[in-house]
Amino acid sequence: MIAAELRTEDLAAAYATCRGIAKREAKNFYYAFRVLPEAKRDAMCAIYAFMRRADDISDDESVSIPERRRMMAEWLDAWRSSTPDAVFVAVRDTQRRFDIPDELLEQLVRGTTMDLEESLPGTVTVTETGASQPQSFAIYDRFDDLYRYCYLVASVVGLVCIRIFGYRDARAELLAEKTGIAFQLTNILRDVKEDAERGRIYLPLEDLAAMGIEVEQLIQTARGAMEPKTVRPLLALEAARAHDYYRAAEELIPLLDRDSQAAMWVLVTIYRGLLERIEAHGFDVFSERVAVPTSGKLFILAQGAVRSLRDRIAG
Repeated sequence: MIAAELRTEDLAAAYATCRGIAKREAKNFYYAFRVLPEAKRDAMCAIYAFMRRADDISDDESVSIPERRRMMAEWLDAWRSSTPDAVFVAVRDTQRRFDIPDELLEQLVRGTTMDLEESLPGTVTVTETGASQPQSFAIYDRFDDLYRYCYLVASVVGLVCIRIFGYRDARAELLAEKTGIAFQLTNILRDVKEDAERGRIYLPLEDLAAMGIEVEQLIQTARGAMEPKTVRPLLALEAARAHDYYRAAEELIPLLDRDSQAAMWVLVTIYRGLLERIEAHGFDVFSERVAVPTSGKLFILAQGAVRSLRDRIAG
């Protein structure tokens, strides 16, 4: 009995650690967590904390890329060997409760660490011309290549989430994949400037060519040397694609367990709201970072809470 109580206390402490990480770092995701039943909310916090740990290792630019690769490999080995780390403890319990296979989490980490690879699959290297110190950029060749990247960094997260949310119709899996693509395309549009500063261009070459835009023009726009209107048709093309994928989210929500539909609605509404704000700013994501204000997120959360209460009463 004492051992069982200790295990229960350890598990509660592990989830508390994950809740603290999610509350501090999760931003858009945390607003959606708030309208979930407690068990599902804790599970989402555990998965988020796991993702956050991987992101922190991958994104720590104070450490060389080879060293980050080594640190990531050690961290993954610790997870695979069930090291008694608080986040790992909560994640393993979440996997058991919601039938989340290791393979999905392995794919999730694979997406997180793609930028640590010497060359990104599906990208080509472009070096600017005419500069005294020319910079090289990794740029995706085709949209199909970008789709694979978006799948690993966002759709896999969606496939994990719907296992926690609950669903009975297999169609939910493809719809969750497409919803993840919508979210990541929105992030890519928001972060064009920051990504270019890191030598990454996620807008495919085939799309630049279709819009008659040169890579140099995109680079100079990101640096503030050209007007945002120069690349507006390109960003509008990707925004239209994102809107197409958001239609999958509308089909997905009714397929989820009733007590989780409001959480997905909150996530979709915030992310689609961000896309709409980018459009409202005339696709100027270069002068300042476009974001949904906290007041707007709180309003969406309040709507989600009302929807969640209504769904639970009806259920």
